[in-house]
Order: sequence, then C-alpha cells, then structure tokens
Amino acid sequence: MNQSSKAFGLWSAVFLGIGSMVGAGIFIVIGQAGAIAGNLVWVSFILGGIAALLSGYSLAKLALAYPSRGGIVEYLVQSFGEGVFSGSAGVLFYFSQLIAIAAVAKSFGAYAGTFIHGTEGMDNLFALGIVGTFILINLVGATLVARSENVIVVIKLTVLAVFTSIALFYIDPKLLSSADMPPVSSLFYAVGLTFFAYQGFSVITNTVEDMENPSRTMLKAMTVTILLVGALYILTSVAVLGNLPLPEVIKAKDYALAQAAQPIFGAMGFKIMAATALLATASAINATLYAATEIGYTLAKEGNLPKVYTYNVYSSFEGLVISGLLIVPMILFLNLSQVTTIAALVVLIIQGITHVGHLFRIKKTGANVWLVLGAAVGMFAIAGLTLYHTSKQMPLLGFYLLGAFLAAFVIEIALRLITKRTISKQSQKSFFSTIESTIRKIEGEK
Repeated sequence: MNQSSKAFGLWSAVFLGIGSMVGAGIFIVIGQAGAIAGNLVWVSFILGGIAALLSGYSLAKLALAYPSRGGIVEYLVQSFGEGVFSGSAGVLFYFSQLIAIAAVAKSFGAYAGTFIHGTEGMDNLFALGIVGTFILINLVGATLVARSENVIVVIKLTVLAVFTSIALFYIDPKLLSSADMPPVSSLFYAVGLTFFAYQGFSVITNTVEDMENPSRTMLKAMTVTILLVGALYILTSVAVLGNLPLPEVIKAKDYALAQAAQPIFGAMGFKIMAATALLATASAINATLYAATEIGYTLAKEGNLPKVYTYNVYSSFEGLVISGLLIVPMILFLNLSQVTTIAALVVLIIQGITHVGHLFRIKKTGANVWLVLGAAVGMFAIAGLTLYHTSKQMPLLGFYLLGAFLAAFVIEIALRLITKRTISKQSQKSFFSTIESTIRKIEGEK
C-alpha cells in the first residue's frame, strides 16, 4: 500500500491529537484546576505541558521502535514481557480510555443542557447520543475520523483564538494580582488535572499504522501538537481567570469558559462558546474512541480481551461497539468530577510504568535516557501530588484506585482461564500483513 494512501499525515495527526486534548482540557479541566490553583492555574498548565512533552517524547520513540495500533498496550508487553502484569496494566489502560470518553461525553451533555436548561437526565441523553454518533463515524474507518477531526479542530481553534485574543484586552489586573493568589503549593496539586488536559497526545501513537512516513512524522506531530495546545491552554486560562472572579469559575466549573465569554460578548458570546464546547468535546470523543478501538483490538490480538474485539464491522472492529456499550453505564452512574480525577490518576500511573519499561528498552528505541527518566519521574510525582491533595475531598480515592488495579488483575486472570489464551508480543511481520490485507479487502469492496 502506498504511503500516499495513509489516512494520517503530519497535520492530520496533529489535528487528531488537538481534537482529543482540547475537548478534555479547556472545557472540563480549567474550572476544576482553577478551583485548586486559582489565578496560578496558568503556571500549572506550563508544568503539565512540560510533563506532556517528556511523556510524548518517550511514547513517540516507543511507537517508532514497536509500531502497533495498541500504543501503550504494546509498549507494556515489549517492556515487561508476556505476563499477567502487562495484561492487567493494558486492560486498566483500556478502561481508563473509556472513562475519559465518559467524562468528556458528560461534559458535552452539560454544555448541551445550557441551551435548553434540561434536567440531568436530559444531559445524559445528549451524552449518550454523541457517543453513538461517533461510534458510527468510527465504524466508517480511519479516513473519516481524520477528515472529521480536521474540520472540527479548525472551527474550534478559530473560535478559541478569537475569544482569547479579545479577552486578553479585557483582563482585570486585580483578578490576577498577588493579593488573590493561593499558596504556591496549590499550583503543584493542580498539575494532575492540567496534565490530564494534555492527555490526548497519546492517541497519536495509535495512528502509527495509518501514518505517512512515521519515522519522520511521529515525533514531529507529537511535539507540534503539545506545543500548540500548551500555548492555547496558557493564554486561555489567563483570559478566563483574568475576566471571571474565582468564585464564579468554581460555580460554573463544568462550563467556565463559556461563562467567562459572557461579560465580554454578552449572552450571544456564552452561546457561541457553549456551541464551540460542544464541537470540542465531540471531537475529543471522536479521537479517543478511535484510540480505544485500536487499544481494544491489540489487547484482543494479544489475548487480553475476548477475540470478538477483533471481528470486522464495516471498516472498524466489533470492539468499538463493545466499548460503546461499556461507556453507557459510566455516563449514567458516575460523577463527572470523580470520573475525571480517577481517569487522570490511572493514566499517570500507567504512563509512569510505561516509561520505566522504556528504560529497559532504551537501546532498541535510541531515546535519550534522561528525557525518558524525566518522563517516568514526572508521571509518578504528579500522580503522588494529585492523590495526596484529592484524597482530602475524596477520602476513599486510594481505595478506588486499588480497586481498579485489582479489578484489572481479576479480569486478566478470568480471561486467561476462560479463553485459554495467554498474552503474547505481536509478530510485526504477520501483524502488518494482516492489517494490509484487511485494508486491501476494504478498499476492494469500495
């Protein structure tokens, strides 16, 4: 298959990453992080961005050394071998992606509800509807995912750039003054949430099989994505906290950005920003569903999920439909704040483990050992700070995390016993040929 027929070039990969990151970042996290770090939240976004760059570098190098649709799932297997630990961590990471989708979908429902002032049940209905819509888009295949992300990202970045550019001229210096600054330690406690705002960058590694010339594109796409989004986050957080008093940010934390637009642009500004939030969260769902499907496919190929995940449905896999069904109860029964916090911590821990494993394969990847070590230390440090601070509001958070890891372990063992399959590294030659034949078959049917 020719490189020119691949779905993701540099900017398609960048737009996919931006689509996943910005939806979860600005429209969910800025209010929650602002409640912790106050008008220092922009510094938390800088620290989160540095951690994201280190982590993105490590993951990009792993993606080039071990090209796989499964991303982090495959890197865990390559680093820690074919055992229960790798399988359990992979299963947990897969479920963390589903949790992230549920969190973003609930945010979509909250913003949609501002248009009709619906009940909480109506918000959930909107959330379920948007997930269903993008399941259909993902069933059509990677090309439509990439094209839809390109369009949506251009629209939402344009609106956010216009809002931020104008809002910066209306900043009230008193709202950003040192007199209203919280303790400096608070900005470190908020880094866990601000890093979660960047987390969408990992979906770029899942495109490696659909990427044009990944050896030249992967690391560049990762770096460009994180830098662009980091600049947007920092400027937007300054604009929001400089125009909206902190109590109002906390009160409207699920739609703080739209609330910040109202004093400048009036009621219409609120509606425009809320509509942009709908697009942003929708594209995050689109991108993360794509990644979760590729992760589920790889887990099933390696024996960690039922084989049904690998069955073809149109241009995708049956695992996409199963993932959608698993997201439904998360939307209906989980609290948005708790979901976001748990997902952030799980991702931090799994990425930290992945970077530690990368150190064992550093000769294979050719990565800079200090940057990879910095990524590992950064993930565990942020996870520790977040757990310490959040446990004050959620005393059982540590037990929830422990329960999540134990549940993943039980699922891994149960699947081994039921299916009689064991985890195994992918044979790149046979795996690539399988993908190639599948794509050719799809193209032939067209």
